[in-house]
Amino acid sequence: MNPAFPIPPAQLRLSVAPMMDWTDTHCRVFHRLLAPHARLYTEMVHANAVIHGDRGRLLAMDPVEHPVALQLGGSEPELLAQAARIGAEHGFDEINLNCGCPSDRVQAGRFGACLMREPQLVADSVAAMIAAVPASVPVTVKCRLGVDDDHDWDRFRGFIDTVAAAGCGMFVIHARNAWLQGLSPKENREIPPLRYDWAYRLKRERPDLQVVVNGGIATPEEAAQHLRHADGAMLGRAAYHDPYLLHRLDVAWFGGELRSRGELLRGLRPYVEAQLARGVYLKHIARHLLGLFAGERGGRAFRQVLSEGAHKPGADWALVERALALTGPDARADAA
Repeated sequence: MNPAFPIPPAQLRLSVAPMMDWTDTHCRVFHRLLAPHARLYTEMVHANAVIHGDRGRLLAMDPVEHPVALQLGGSEPELLAQAARIGAEHGFDEINLNCGCPSDRVQAGRFGACLMREPQLVADSVAAMIAAVPASVPVTVKCRLGVDDDHDWDRFRGFIDTVAAAGCGMFVIHARNAWLQGLSPKENREIPPLRYDWAYRLKRERPDLQVVVNGGIATPEEAAQHLRHADGAMLGRAAYHDPYLLHRLDVAWFGGELRSRGELLRGLRPYVEAQLARGVYLKHIARHLLGLFAGERGGRAFRQVLSEGAHKPGADWALVERALALTGPDARADAA
């Protein structure tokens, strides 16, 4: 096992999970504005797509996003190594291998959660990826606790140990099993019971590994609880549907002044206008902003104005200001 922590510990305390169709570059720029210290992750991109696809779109990344990780899907060591090298050349700070996605498409391609059953293949893939990227770019793994009704601690720890022996020093543990039959990807994020204690136990028994806990974290109190037992907390849907939670956690854990939602959003204006000037439609950015006023006065109207107007031709920053005007006195931070 690698005795050296591959990622600066402060960068692991707070992170945002890779989420398909959600965590694109526009989303990540917005999240970086909210949480300057969080570690960000791309959507999962298959190694073949990186090698043969539109890299300008698939690997789009703004410099403000750093530190940001590229998450890869795949199960062929040679292809994963090639994709990892390309990702490192594009400037990503980490390459993460997906061993947790349970979708039918992923199963058909023999990657994602299926890889939990093939620890040696994962180890071979990790070793090939490490050999393909600079030493400054860590290769990490995001996985589940097991597959289907496999609840064997020794098997889970054996998977970790096998992959760690190949050079992986950081694991993101989505602390529930993946069911490959009978549950949709959405149900797989909600129905299998959470067992955070396995992630905590892994950190106790393997203190030389970095362990980040993921799955079902919805409040600042829950996130803080994980920091008592692991190296970090990774937020998924909560960070997307209530993005102001990221700002609250960043301020609580790293310091700084709590800013209002309106002030934060207006900080995104230069980016939005630069993207519009490049021909990007407002709808591609605005969809990530809809939850900013979740649960707040005017939040529903804010969401409605952006949802209904951002797709229209010529939609620009003025639409965002109209939506903001419906939220009252600029959503004061001390009312959060």
